[in-house]
Amino acid sequence: MLPRETIAAFDLYLHEQGLMLEAVVVGGAALALLGITDRQTRDVDVLHPDLPESIARAAVEFARQRRAAEKPLGDDWLNNGPSQLGDVLPEGWLDRVRVVFAGAALTLSALGRDDLLKTKLFALCDRGTDLRDCIAVAPSPDELARAETWLALQDTNPGWPDHVRKTLDDLRRRVGDGVS
Repeated sequence: MLPRETIAAFDLYLHEQGLMLEAVVVGGAALALLGITDRQTRDVDVLHPDLPESIARAAVEFARQRRAAEKPLGDDWLNNGPSQLGDVLPEGWLDRVRVVFAGAALTLSALGRDDLLKTKLFALCDRGTDLRDCIAVAPSPDELARAETWLALQDTNPGWPDHVRKTLDDLRRRVGDGVS
């Protein structure tokens, strides 16, 4: 799905249903709403708040309607999958969010740049899947140094800090060389 298009359509759907949602999103959808990427994504990851049951039901019904119109969308396209990140992000992260979509019924914010970068780098180090997104963010050496300190504390495996350093060194090289 294309996040911006899907979110705009869902905003209209929520408005028609008399529902409203204010939420903080992360992941590929957040990067798309910030204009950093324009890639498709499978879902919209809501960090905060927990989705109310009425919104979760509306999202499933919206997905069903999209599929009927031959616009594939999984029932879990809107989810709280990354909500545990709120427990480990640096203190005050909620004060650093910024609105990235304001519609009739839906207002979405994204994490501040440093916090969003940390979540993408954590995904890169943990799953190895977010390299293109991390390159698209084009982090500065200072941003990577700040993130590395936080990242090194996110896993108790004794080899984790070395893995983080090596992963970020590779990213530094790629960003510095313009390699994707």
